[in-house]
Amino acid sequence: TGGAALLVRAAEDAARELGATTLVLDTRGDLVEARALYARLGYTETEPHNDDVYAEHWFRKDLTRPAPAPRCAAAHDPSRTARR
Repeated sequence: TGGAALLVRAAEDAARELGATTLVLDTRGDLVEARALYARLGYTETEPHNDDVYAEHWFRKDLTRPAPAPRCAAAHDPSRTARR
């Protein structure tokens, strides 16, 4: 999910640059990993916003709030690296 999270965050950044304040994504019901990713990135499930035959779940995120720090930041913190 590392690459997928980077792609979603890039889409969020692009949307912000265009002046968007909200981003809504949709996915199929069988894509459990995508639904978990969106939730982990701060999206909340919301009402349907289109009639796409493949869309079964919709997720909304407020882009005006600051983005949380990446979860892997501690892994790159030299002070937290195990010494041998």
